[in-house]
Amino acid sequence: MANIIITGASSGIGFEAVLDLTANKENKVIALARSGDKLRKLHEIASSLNHDGGTLYPAQFDIVFDNYPESLVPFIQSKFDKVDILINNAGALINKPFMESSMEDIAHMFQSNLLGHIQMIKSIVPLMTDGGHIVNIGSMGGFQGSAKFPGLSAYSSSKGALAILTECLAEELKDRNIKVNCLALGSSQTEMFETAFPGIEAGTLAFEMGRYIAEFAQNGSKYYNGKVLPVSNTTP
Repeated sequence: MANIIITGASSGIGFEAVLDLTANKENKVIALARSGDKLRKLHEIASSLNHDGGTLYPAQFDIVFDNYPESLVPFIQSKFDKVDILINNAGALINKPFMESSMEDIAHMFQSNLLGHIQMIKSIVPLMTDGGHIVNIGSMGGFQGSAKFPGLSAYSSSKGALAILTECLAEELKDRNIKVNCLALGSSQTEMFETAFPGIEAGTLAFEMGRYIAEFAQNGSKYYNGKVLPVSNTTP
């Protein structure tokens, strides 16, 4: 049995990952997102698909602006005695040329794609067990040596920082036996991808990528720690 927290659960690959995770009746999943309406839809679909599946606890929470010690942590402690897996999937994307991007645009990218995850990790690590696994959802845009695209400088830079953070935390959390990995995702057919690359068909369907993330979160720590792993079959 695994107690799992996943952010950015209301759409795209996060939504699909939750459906896959809750297909296992032994899993308990706290699914976080900003949209209460989308979380209700997720709960309805998960319940209809997985009658005998795991337990799903949807919770409306903004990883950048909401209160961790007074809101999120008590909620988690009311549902879980411990946390086994944290999947940091929440994020945002702005497609705008660098010279036209305001400092507010750039700050928004780093808040949503890096600083929010830092707050989450700092809050959840004390609740995690020996052998826990943190999975940061990165991007090929933040993978060194990969193809880069105009308009995505702020987004890609924030994802690159998340990748380096992953490598650092794997070392810092070794004494707790908590593994930390980053999946640098390539294209999958989501709203975010369509914002980044209008009119281009992605190489992977969202449910396929969601299934991959769910499987990796549950088993990848047996084979990897401190790794930034490219998951891509097309460019972009």
